[in-house]
Amino acid sequence: MTLDQVAIGEEVRITKVGGEGELRCRLLDMGLIPKTAVRVQKVAPMGDPIEIHLRGYELTIRREDAGKIEVER
Repeated sequence: MTLDQVAIGEEVRITKVGGEGELRCRLLDMGLIPKTAVRVQKVAPMGDPIEIHLRGYELTIRREDAGKIEVER
């Protein structure tokens, strides 16, 4: 399952961060690394972007980028 498929309020753990080049480095720099617990806080009315809570802060990412992050329950 990927992060863009997680329901609001559900907590999951990151298993793999995909993407290539700068995108992957940027996701990792923002704290989206394997074994990190993440909870989906909000989704914008049109479905993009997604607000997530991790490591004590909120982060907003595009649905397209969230689709590159594999998670497990």
